[in-house]
Amino acid sequence: MSAALFQALQQLLGANHVQDSEQASPFLTDKQGTYVGRVIAAVHPANTEEVAAVVRLCVAHGAPIVVQGGNTGLMGAATPDGSGTSVLLLLDRLNRVRAVDTDNDTLTVEAGCILQNLQDVARDAGRLFPLSLGAEGSCTIGGNLGTNAGGTAVLRYGNTRELTLGLEVVTAEGEIWDGLRGLRKDNTGYDLRDLYIGSEGTLGIITAATLKLFPLPKAQATALLAFDSLAQAVDLLSHARAGFGASLTAFELLTADCLALLREQFPDGPQPFLDAPQPWFALLELSDNHSEAHARQTFEEVLGEAFESGLLADALIAESLAQSEALWLLRENMSDAQQRAGRNMKHDISVPISRIVDFVAHTDALLQEHFPGVRNFTFGHLGDGNLHYNVAHPLDSSVEAHMQNYVALSELVHDSAHAHGGSISAEHGIGQRKLAMLPRYKSPVELDLMRRIKRALDPQNLLNPGKVFALDDDGESL
Repeated sequence: MSAALFQALQQLLGANHVQDSEQASPFLTDKQGTYVGRVIAAVHPANTEEVAAVVRLCVAHGAPIVVQGGNTGLMGAATPDGSGTSVLLLLDRLNRVRAVDTDNDTLTVEAGCILQNLQDVARDAGRLFPLSLGAEGSCTIGGNLGTNAGGTAVLRYGNTRELTLGLEVVTAEGEIWDGLRGLRKDNTGYDLRDLYIGSEGTLGIITAATLKLFPLPKAQATALLAFDSLAQAVDLLSHARAGFGASLTAFELLTADCLALLREQFPDGPQPFLDAPQPWFALLELSDNHSEAHARQTFEEVLGEAFESGLLADALIAESLAQSEALWLLRENMSDAQQRAGRNMKHDISVPISRIVDFVAHTDALLQEHFPGVRNFTFGHLGDGNLHYNVAHPLDSSVEAHMQNYVALSELVHDSAHAHGGSISAEHGIGQRKLAMLPRYKSPVELDLMRRIKRALDPQNLLNPGKVFALDDDGESL
């Protein structure tokens, strides 16, 4: 059956666009090297109609389908399993910008478009597409939609879901739903768009999207702030929101240990606050629609008030675009710095901002009680309550020994996030890595509703099976 499907796929797409498992090996391992799969074929369709035709062929042969964009995800959602029974559908050839509408402030693009390219297209049109994250040079908008990606500008613009007006989707039966409406108001029944966004390819295959554009800011101001405590940083965030209003674009948290790691792994990079005693830092960005002078005046007024009120220990304000870019390198290089230093346990959690101080203090103490000597590299999007609460091995132990505690240590972190009203996944999704964890934190009612949706939209369970959730509680396959 697999040979017949392989030949049928070659006839449909052409032999140059269908690869066997050995030829497709670069696409069969996830970014972190945790998951390695095998496939009947990896296919590269050229358009939505070909995607739909591939799905219909796979349905006829009973072959599961895994969709992959830039392969930058951290949860293994875009990696097939090792059975060799699935088809990997890559969207790299669906990379056209279909329309730029500056009157409606929308951009309609195919799912294989690289995020950075979309930012450039919007900028060339005199507009801003604000989704921005570390992998923007290689991740695709389809992957961003599949995981409802966040990034550094969520505080002002929201997650990918909030930036999306319409979708084009290939269903599990190989039909095409054209929902590419550039409407900000459309109350005509269930919101299918929001259902597909964040579903990690388990309900349908997103092939295109209509996205929101915004005016390009006339000026931006950036500062690296130093705090005597995390509570002080949270208080400053409230002060900044009140003072800057909608102009506050980003508030990115870093610990002193993060800055030390960056200096160690990037010795030629920026070295701010080299001897500062403060344990917490934050990158603050203001986007102003008036002028450079207005941005600077507002920045100085709000931060000056913060100093006078004891909400701020120190501040380094960028005096030029080059200085601003250097400060942002600190945040953008964090993932690479950790990778260079060796694997650690990554926890993409979210907690209400009002409970972040308690969560960090409580969880840090629990970790030292149960796993003495582990090192916390906590950073992320304080402005929306999303922390990358990453835990590295003790200096007197090995990475391998540390990673053997992954289940118990991650359970401790996730239990604490849940107890503080939070989530075990803020922007990375569930994929394979958190598959077994989800039932611990979702109610039976919630899981049952999710399963009903899955059964309704993918009754044969062919779309990315084994991701997000795989089985009923009684062990029966979906």
